[in-house]
Amino acid sequence: YKRKAFSHIWLRAFFLNISIVYFVYVISSINRNYTYIGLTDNPERRIGQHNKGYNKTTKPYKPFHTILIEEYDTRDHARQREKSLKTGWGRQMLRKKVEQYRAGLSASPNHNEGDR
Repeated sequence: YKRKAFSHIWLRAFFLNISIVYFVYVISSINRNYTYIGLTDNPERRIGQHNKGYNKTTKPYKPFHTILIEEYDTRDHARQREKSLKTGWGRQMLRKKVEQYRAGLSASPNHNEGDR
């Protein structure tokens, strides 16, 4: 099924002369210590699927904050980046981003001083 959906995207892009963009995304569970790294051509849809519990792997950890979304011109480049983020170094860097993100929630410019 995934293969058909993927080939359908390529056919549509070929006939409509549209270039396909790929995204590497990182989401972090709001309630638990869990970070997920993925690759998609539509991050809004894909992260929504994670938050709705459609993905068996991430369902127990929902809901999620989006920590990172990066755009790539080719699937190969996106896959390389996804794999690098899944290494020890990549996970360490992401752990720092998650900590900064969570610390920034209370210091967000959307909150007034009295809201903290």
